[in-house]
Amino acid sequence: MSLDGIVTRAIIRELNDTILGGRVDKIYQHERDEILINIYNRGKNRKLLISASSNNPRIHLTNCGKSNPSSPPMFCMLLRKHLTGGIILNIEQFHMDRIIFIDISSLDELGQPIEKRLIVEIMGKYSNIILIDKISFRVIDSIKRVTPDMSRIRQVLPGVEYKYPHQNNKINPLDLAEDQFFQLIGQDNGNRPIYRFFYTNYIGLGPLISKEICFQSNIDMDRPLASITFEEKKKIFSIFMAIVKRIRDNNFKPILIKNNHGRNYKAFYALDIEQFGNNKILLASISQVLDEYYIKNDTLDRVNQKAQSLRKSVQTKLERSLNKLAKQKQELLDSKNREKFKIYADLISANLYRIDKGLSQVELENFYSENMEKIIVPLDERYSPAENAQKYYKRYSKLKNANQLLLEQIPETEEEIDYLENVLNSIDHCTEVLELDEIKEELIKEGYLKGSIKKKQKKDMVSKPYQYISSDGFHIFVGKNNRQNDFLTLKTAHKEDLWLHVQKMPGSHVIVKTENRRVSEKTLEEAAILAAYYSKAKNSTNVAVDYTERKNVKKPKKAKAGMVIYENFSTIFVTPDKKIINKLAKIEGS
Repeated sequence: MSLDGIVTRAIIRELNDTILGGRVDKIYQHERDEILINIYNRGKNRKLLISASSNNPRIHLTNCGKSNPSSPPMFCMLLRKHLTGGIILNIEQFHMDRIIFIDISSLDELGQPIEKRLIVEIMGKYSNIILIDKISFRVIDSIKRVTPDMSRIRQVLPGVEYKYPHQNNKINPLDLAEDQFFQLIGQDNGNRPIYRFFYTNYIGLGPLISKEICFQSNIDMDRPLASITFEEKKKIFSIFMAIVKRIRDNNFKPILIKNNHGRNYKAFYALDIEQFGNNKILLASISQVLDEYYIKNDTLDRVNQKAQSLRKSVQTKLERSLNKLAKQKQELLDSKNREKFKIYADLISANLYRIDKGLSQVELENFYSENMEKIIVPLDERYSPAENAQKYYKRYSKLKNANQLLLEQIPETEEEIDYLENVLNSIDHCTEVLELDEIKEELIKEGYLKGSIKKKQKKDMVSKPYQYISSDGFHIFVGKNNRQNDFLTLKTAHKEDLWLHVQKMPGSHVIVKTENRRVSEKTLEEAAILAAYYSKAKNSTNVAVDYTERKNVKKPKKAKAGMVIYENFSTIFVTPDKKIINKLAKIEGS
């Protein structure tokens, strides 16, 4: 990962410059593994975000806010009890590792000053936030408790003495010495790639800076260590020493490293590294870098986790509905053949005197046919002829009633399938956890999921649809879920606005705000491409998209969220093209 010991050192330097000596004002826990501490220092309020997320653990100052849970978790309450009003006395890094100590002086129950230490361990899935008593080194509590069942070597539980994570005999790179380096590299004559030598022997070095040392040394990072010559080793040491000097001098230059398409970030670092050429952005502070990087990556990660769980539940419901529909259609097909059972019953009843009990079948003249053709009538040997006739009458009656019921149920099941497929499409296009929460709430309301619906508060955030501006300056809105679709179509759109939707397929509602102007062909095509892209037909070609004025769109009574009917429409055929969508101006925050 990009957040190694060097990045941690840069973070510590920045925190010492900004929040050291500050007062802990408020503490929040927005996620089960993440806390936010408001700190007042030198006339400024700052937000310190600390995350023990398995995928994106980190600590940095942030400008972003999140909605608070209805009730604070236990760990949050404990931190408030011990740290609120406390003064930050010390912030330090443990050696060059990704372990941070924040010492805070606060008052105990008797009003006496007491020091607590907040320990942040950034160690992938083993990341943790631990509060300990500074004097006794006993754990007060942690955001993730580690029981003996989870680890026999190191437990993190209330009352247990805190132990530092094992360092694996790694060397602090700040103590780098030439003779030690050559001795260490000489002992390792294996076939592993050269870049692995650095982060397996030195604390705080990750793969990114290890590869950078090889890059600046003009040596293939995948070359076996045993193949490196003495001259090459000297060159590597020289580059390594230069980087270490920059670290010692706190000569940090925080950067974001862009992906090839330039719309996301593949990594970040605290030093200006060369291996990515100009495909990077230099920012003023490491917190700014981390904030920008994780706003996208951490949000995406949490959205993916929540979406996966929600998608699984909806997919299960959809498969049940599809099986139900197949069964209903088969039963409807069977019910259409019901007349033969009435004929069997009538023929048996007319020939009771000719049929003996115990027969498995009987051949009788069918007086319903013009030529009085004979047919074979199956019988149940266990019953009398009269009882066989009665069973056929009952079967006929049951199928007749089933036919009428199925004609009503099949459209309901098909509507349910359309709805669930539409929900799956919405889940695929969600970009915020809030949007997934709205979908979950909708599914609870519709009875597909168990749970309670939270009472709405005025301060509750509401998700926003995508908002684009067409080449001709028209505002185009795209709903991401059914709640947004209903709000866009039924609340915000004017009757003369243009409404678009992919034909006979799950997809987003798209609204073009006309503002008393005639919509150009170019804008119509761009809006149709958006409708096709944000639908189940995303990967198809020549997709049919219907469009009409908003006044022609109606919501039937008792219809599910996002479900509408429309009339007086026209159809345009387009192929979804991400490149065209990327060229459209997009309103940020939508």
